[in-house]
Amino acid sequence: MTYQTQIDALGKTIGQAGAPWNAIDAESAARMRVQNRFPTGLDIAKYTAKIMRQDMDAYDADPAAYTQSLGCWHGFIGQQKMISIKKHFGTTKRKYLYLSGWMVAALRSDFGPLPDQSMHEKTSVPALIEELYTFLKQADARELGMMFRALDDAREAGDELEAKRLETAIDNHETHVVPIIADIDAGFGNAEATYLLAKKMIEAGACALQIENQVSDEKQCGHQDGKVTVPHEDFLQKIRAIRYAFLELGVEDGIIVARTDSLGAGLTKQIAYSTEPGDLGDQYNSFLDADEVDPANVTNGQVFISRDGKLLAPKRLPSNLYQFRPGTGEDRVVLDCITSLQNGADLLWIETEKPHVEQIAGMVDRIREVVPNAKLVYNNSPSFNWTLNFRQQVFDAWQEEGKDVSVYERDKLMAAEYDGTELAQQADEKIRTFQADAAKRAGIFHHLITLPTYHTAALSTDNLAKRYFGEEGMLGYVQQVQRREIREGIACVKHQNMAGSDIGDDHKEYFAGEAALKAGGKDNTMNQFEAA
Repeated sequence: MTYQTQIDALGKTIGQAGAPWNAIDAESAARMRVQNRFPTGLDIAKYTAKIMRQDMDAYDADPAAYTQSLGCWHGFIGQQKMISIKKHFGTTKRKYLYLSGWMVAALRSDFGPLPDQSMHEKTSVPALIEELYTFLKQADARELGMMFRALDDAREAGDELEAKRLETAIDNHETHVVPIIADIDAGFGNAEATYLLAKKMIEAGACALQIENQVSDEKQCGHQDGKVTVPHEDFLQKIRAIRYAFLELGVEDGIIVARTDSLGAGLTKQIAYSTEPGDLGDQYNSFLDADEVDPANVTNGQVFISRDGKLLAPKRLPSNLYQFRPGTGEDRVVLDCITSLQNGADLLWIETEKPHVEQIAGMVDRIREVVPNAKLVYNNSPSFNWTLNFRQQVFDAWQEEGKDVSVYERDKLMAAEYDGTELAQQADEKIRTFQADAAKRAGIFHHLITLPTYHTAALSTDNLAKRYFGEEGMLGYVQQVQRREIREGIACVKHQNMAGSDIGDDHKEYFAGEAALKAGGKDNTMNQFEAA
């Protein structure tokens, strides 16, 4: 519905209401409606799910059309990211949001900073989703509000051509609302608990939920030790629970991202149930580190499984966990991924210990032998030392080619003394093209950085504190923050506008007319930035 159509429709409604609504202006009401394109979180989830499905199809046709996101821990951070993307690239196409459970635990829990072990309040996850979309919707309202003001100016100046251009721009406005991939950890409990939390997350606006195959009450960050996985049937129950949540809420094309931590997980909490050789439970149990047992030497408290007519004792730790055989990680990952895709997952997530295209591709090649269109979401994690990893990859490749690497010490390649070398330059180029290379070779549809804004907040605060509390004083802020905001076109330099002051003034005028007491008058110090 076009802007003018909205005005006409509301004018008719107001006219039918008669005298009691005489003070209601149809165009003002239309503006408010246009500024609130998505009244509910479910409206957002349905809209963004369609976008994500279209992007998945586009990637299948051309792997160069991969998607990206940055993890955001506050609505303001997500809002500024999308405003920046529109400013620099003119469109939000193929740019998403990521909600990291790690950052929720570290930054959004009432308990204070927590490790990524599912100890934070589960309701803080849908609350952050809702917050992110509240800020993105406000970015729409702010941008459209400025267009409405420009439209009023054009009309007042009698510039019909400019007014028509602005009306067309309003009709074709691209929203800041984009898909979010949201981390539900291991479901925060059993399948029912997963379903209940999934509903809250979807109702808040999430179109894509990422769930991992770790034990919920033993959950660890994917880049830490001590990870414990569950048998496939336990995990599939949670995938089904999420699908039911999507369907119940009418988001038929909602996306499930199945994450496997098996590459770095050497433990399981239980032995899988198996009814016949070769079934899913038996395949899971085949990876257990087990020794053949002589029935004559059975000891108290041992647990046994039978395989191929033999009695085996899985290695059980004092923690009551069972150990997998070393070197089985990749095989378990491949089985996890195939099983998840065959049972309702849409995308995969393989948590790796390093960013290596060929390592990822080797597993994806095996998965695609069974599921040809398998696609990944990949964590370009800050837990990786990207500089050291890629310099070592180049070092190893050169060494294998027989190139002289005697001037480099492999274990010390992070040192700044190597920054200007040919090796460092080649490593940086590999980092630059990593996402495109991995999308093409390793089936990665979506590249994300889980906690970049955690690190950028720390870095920028450190830089400001060092300068402001040092000899630079106020110049440290002006030179490194405000002056750069003005010259680089950062919208937040007009922070009153960003916080919604002008939107509020518009509403005051709608509600009170000439009696409106507006904040944006001649004495507002924000006027100093009009030339910015």
